[in-house]
Amino acid sequence: MEAFRSSDPEPRPETDLARWAAETIRASFDAYLHAFRAVTRRARRRFEACDWHGGQEDALERLSVWPDHVQAALVALGDGLGPRGADPALWAAAKACFEAEVRDRLEVELAETFYNSVSRRMLDTVGVLPGCEFVGGYPPAPGHVDSRTYPRQATTEQLVRELLADQPFDVAWQDLEGDARLAAAEIDAHLRSLEDEAPLESVEVLRPIFFRNKGAYVVGRIRREGGDVPLVLSILNDAQGLWLDAVLLTPTDASVVFSFTRSYFHVDAIPGEVVPFLTALLPQKRTSEIYAAIGFNKHGKTLLYREIMHHLASTGERFLPARGDRGMVMVVFTLPSLDVVFKVIRDRFAFPKSTSRAEVMQKYQLVFRHDRAGRLVDAQEFEHLAFARDQFAPELLAELESDAGAAVEAHGERLVVQHLYAERRVEPLNLFIRAHDEWTARQAVLDYGQSIKDLAATNTFPGDLLLKNFGVTRSGRVVFYDYDELSLVTDCRFRELPRARDDAEETAGEAWFYVAENDVFPEEFLRFLGLPERLRDAFVAQHGEVLTASFWRAMQERHLAGRIADIFPYRESQRLRQGKPPL
Repeated sequence: MEAFRSSDPEPRPETDLARWAAETIRASFDAYLHAFRAVTRRARRRFEACDWHGGQEDALERLSVWPDHVQAALVALGDGLGPRGADPALWAAAKACFEAEVRDRLEVELAETFYNSVSRRMLDTVGVLPGCEFVGGYPPAPGHVDSRTYPRQATTEQLVRELLADQPFDVAWQDLEGDARLAAAEIDAHLRSLEDEAPLESVEVLRPIFFRNKGAYVVGRIRREGGDVPLVLSILNDAQGLWLDAVLLTPTDASVVFSFTRSYFHVDAIPGEVVPFLTALLPQKRTSEIYAAIGFNKHGKTLLYREIMHHLASTGERFLPARGDRGMVMVVFTLPSLDVVFKVIRDRFAFPKSTSRAEVMQKYQLVFRHDRAGRLVDAQEFEHLAFARDQFAPELLAELESDAGAAVEAHGERLVVQHLYAERRVEPLNLFIRAHDEWTARQAVLDYGQSIKDLAATNTFPGDLLLKNFGVTRSGRVVFYDYDELSLVTDCRFRELPRARDDAEETAGEAWFYVAENDVFPEEFLRFLGLPERLRDAFVAQHGEVLTASFWRAMQERHLAGRIADIFPYRESQRLRQGKPPL
């Protein structure tokens, strides 16, 4: 393709420039898709070879594919268009050319979002320019779903055996007959427990396999007259071969597998051929979350923005301060009936916070690139958004304009938000404990302790372990969402608290021993966690080791030795062979 140069002696016709710009973006998009799929398709081989470190490297590599190809397009367009690259009329024409090129493609929705990523940067767009970018709705339903159906057989065991044997692995099953028998028993028992007791008619599963970390997941549904039942089969692999580890059969369990607190799946699929299936399977999840869950997080962000704007237009609601303690680093706000929170970095942080704006942004980037393993909330980063000032409650508007001037600017009746993070809203753990009965509060506190252990197992130290920095999801899981003090476990120095040598040291108002910036004293955690006395003993009894430096140093040794933790999206009690040694 011939490149245009801004130094060409004769100006090119605008139609030629627009067509060339559209073709340049389409070529970059094609290169993105090729690179994305190349990385994604490695997942099966990584799983079959138990190459868990290679899988982690692929996950990191794939996160860079979109921004790298957007940047390549920007460089080419900048060189070819010169000053014309900032002309909205040119981009309106380029949009029409691009739309004609991609309208019949299976990945049309991804292509449109890619175009927007490029055009918005070329034009330095604030808010939305409908004539220059795609602002349409969701992709149409596909002509077909990439699935396979297994009709009812004489026994559920026979059906499950055939389904498992059909999976395209080049690794043998350790005990296919035993797996089929155990899975069938779970399925039959679950169907008998349903109120209507309607029998299985068939099982439909998506052909693409969903890979993440050490697991491979077959995703489908059980068809029955009384209504479909989700079916998620978790398959693991070790030196002896494959085995079926869990059968998940409830909407909640299936939703946890696709949680916004977990890293993205690697699944070799056309989104339009699997997203409608997953949307029907997981009706509580937004389409934006499902796109993100299967690795198309940029398009997921586009859909989330459209969902937010549609919500504002259809409900007339205003942004309000979020429930919970006032953030020292972030201004946090929400919409009453939308389970999303928005975070804007403050200009100044109150004592004792000593971090900087740049460091806070680095923490969020660390989380984006890190293995979230079900305990870190996925945050979508937005820039250059525009809202009407009257869409904000007066007290929130005043706080944003006075405390976050670096990120928020008033332009007449419009408020421009230069930078914010959007996350799924969860109930702050400290408020959850106050609002619920003692048994429910106790379960949440125990899962809070497990969340600290899971974070440690993935080389994550929250930094600030206060209850207000953790939240409870719809499914009752405790997750961490305040990242300004987060760090890697391997970057900390965990120490025992020195013992005072005399009364003067014992009663000193400040530490009488040297404390370096990365020193952490786990023995002090309990003093600051804010656990009610009635729940403290239960926490210590089950998770007291997190209050010792030896626990954290052992975690450091695991990570430095290259050991990858086994953390799966279901409980130990849901494993078909409980107690089976970890991978």
